[in-house]
Parts: sequence; structure tokens; C-alpha cells
Amino acid sequence: MVTRLQAPPYTALAPHLPQFGRFGGADPETVASVRAILDDVRARGDAGVRDQTRRLDDIDLAPREWEVPVAGCQEALERLPSPLVAALEIAAARVRDYHARQVERGFSTRDADGTEIGMQVVPLERVGVYVPGGKAAYPSTVLMTALPARVAGVGEIVMVTPPGGTPDVVLAAARLAGVDRVFRVGGAQAIAALAYGTPTIPRVDKIVGPGNRFVTEAKRQVAGDVGIDMLAGPTEVLVLADDTADVRAVAADLIAQAEHDEDACAWCVTTSTLLADGLSGELARQMERSPRRAIVERALAARGVVVVVPDLDAAVEVANRRAPEHLELLVRDPWAVARRIRHAGAIFVGDSTPEPVGDYLAGPSHVLPTGGAARYVSPLGVYDFVKRMSVICYSRERLERDAAHIVALAEAEGLYGHAEAVRVRTSDIRRQTSDVTRHTSESGTKSDV
Repeated sequence: MVTRLQAPPYTALAPHLPQFGRFGGADPETVASVRAILDDVRARGDAGVRDQTRRLDDIDLAPREWEVPVAGCQEALERLPSPLVAALEIAAARVRDYHARQVERGFSTRDADGTEIGMQVVPLERVGVYVPGGKAAYPSTVLMTALPARVAGVGEIVMVTPPGGTPDVVLAAARLAGVDRVFRVGGAQAIAALAYGTPTIPRVDKIVGPGNRFVTEAKRQVAGDVGIDMLAGPTEVLVLADDTADVRAVAADLIAQAEHDEDACAWCVTTSTLLADGLSGELARQMERSPRRAIVERALAARGVVVVVPDLDAAVEVANRRAPEHLELLVRDPWAVARRIRHAGAIFVGDSTPEPVGDYLAGPSHVLPTGGAARYVSPLGVYDFVKRMSVICYSRERLERDAAHIVALAEAEGLYGHAEAVRVRTSDIRRQTSDVTRHTSESGTKSDV
């Protein structure tokens, strides 16, 4: 059911660690297919989007039918049962409050001579949010992507989602999150429309949100024409457990992640041989009750791993090498372990913090790096929806004082126009040729002989 390993040696992990082309990397066929879709939409606009949607989703909607009016989102919210509305409202409030703490105000420092150096933070004008459909409805993804953008002050939020029946709960979440426009278009053609713009769907400055391998590859290919958040692959969890962990909780948490799809990755790293021995049987018992049993079985068979380690030092080493999207700490002193984690998308501390609390209600965005990208990528946040601009204002006194240094560096790089732009503004430099210039000229003459 799951692969069992012993570590150290850590080389045993190698076949199971993320590698380019396995977790998030696209195969040549997908790359070519997506390129054709992007080129079609870029060339033909709405007609390309419509034809690709007809071909891939077997749904034919005219461009005028793509957009869901704001009133439609409000009506969807009113149709939901009150307990579900309450849950969405609580989740929205917590996501909003958490991300409000991420807001950057910029800074400015002013010297006595009047020189001012600073950083100005401005929100993006328009962003696109991709919300997956198909196997499940994802109102949580709406909240976790759109609300940080709204908190950041983004001018317009455009949401796209596959057209195969947009659930009321997704439209309601869009309403609560402050999404400005919703379009029933999905797949690589939706990414193309957001990146290049069509007569119906406006071009955006940045695209965020998870999707299948075609959506991910489309984001990869449009990056540079438009900003993207990250290249998200299949979802992952690593449960780090010692002898205090309940095998039932560990099994439940692995299944919770594996039920997403067949490519999901679920690891348990444990210091307890007893827990490792009992895990397969517990997984089998719990899977019998899972409505998504077939998906869970395939995911665990392909990417389910149990690593038995001698101590917590080794467990932490394995976790950092894996750099998982979600890391649960079911150990005696979880905070002590949490402080030693260098690479993870989100850390879930203690037995009372299963990963689903982060998916829905805790507050931080659940859009997280996968495939080992937690080594260098952060969770989606307000900082993804702003630009930082340097602001520099030199006083005349500072320019006079720094001019010789600037000229020396510019001429050392051979950029004499840079030096002249300073020289013409400063009285002491304007009247003389820099020593650096003379030295460089003399050195060049000698070397030519």
C-alpha cells in the first residue's frame, strides 16, 4: 500500500524526492499541446477560447455567456444554507485578518542634507484568479486567492473557472471575497485569455491559483508576458510523528491528502517502529469508509511513503530534504521541532492542528509551494499582489559629495555616458578629468605595446 524506507542513509530517499519532470515538470506532449492552445487564443481571441473549450470540455458557450453577473453571484449566496454561509463568512474574515498583517507600508529615510531614499509599495492594477473545477468544488481556493489580492488593494480581480456547471458555493465565495468579474472559462485557454486578453476577457498583470498539469504548464509558458504566483504540482503532506502520535490520526491525515487526486503525495516520517508497523492496517481500515477510496488507493500506492528514523534529528533532516507543501508535527514537543524546520509551505503544529484547518479556516492562504519548491518559494500572500519601487532623491550636496565615486565606478565599467551624466551636474568634477580615466588610458597604452 505504501513504500517503507529506513533513513539514514538518506540516499534511500532519492527515488522518492521531487525531481524535474516528475513533480510539476511537464512532458513534451503536454508542452506542445498547451503551446498550440496559447497560440490559438493569442491569434484568434474569443474564437480561439470558444473552439478550445468546445474541443476540450465539450461545452459550447458564446462569449456573451461566459461572464456571470455580480447579481448572479449574490443570488448564489442567497441560495446557500445558512450554516454554509456562516462557514464561508468566518473563513473569509480570518483570511482577511491574517493577510492584513502582511501589508507593507514602504519606508523613506531623509538625511540632514535633504537626500531621501525609500521604497514605495503599490498594488497591481488587475489580477486573474484561476479556480479549478471538475473533480470537486473549491470555494476555499476563491477565498485564499482573491482575499489577499483584495487586502493588497488590487484594482480589479478577474476570476476564471471551468464551465461545466459553476456551483453556487463557488460563486458565493467570489461574492464574499470581492471578486469583480467571474468568467466560466477554464483550462489552458483561460490562462491564455488572462495573459493576452480577448475582446471579452481582459488582460491581467498577474495570474494566481492552482490547476491541473495543463493549467500549470500554461502558466509556465506565459510567465514573462504576465506575472504568475508559482508552478503548483500535485498536493503533498508529510506527517512527522513520534511514539506519542495516534496511528488513527496519522492514517486519517494521509488519506485526507491522498483523496485529492491520484498524483497526491503522502509521507509519514516516524521514530516509532510500532506506529510504522500498524500504519498499513489502519490505512486499509479507514479507506474502506472513504467515498474516494479508488483515488486514495492509487495515490498511496504510487506516492505513499513511510520513513522510519532513529531519532527526531533524522526526522527533521528528512522533512527538510523533502520540503513538503504541508508539514504536520505530531510529536511530544512540536514547537521545538517547528523551530528547526527550514523548508515547508506550511507547518501544522501539534495533534490538534490537522492540515484541513489550514485548507479552510485558520487564515493563511492555502496556496502553497509543492514539488520541493518550498526551498525557495513562499505561500501566496499580500506580497504577491504588490510591486515595490525604489525611490531616490539626491540633494545637490550629496551629489557633489558622491560624484567622484560614481564617476570612478562608471568609468571602470567602461560606461562613460554614465560618468558624464554626473559630471555635467557637478562643479568639481566638470573641471577635471578623473584620475581613473587617466590611469585606465595609460594602462591601455602600455598593454598595446
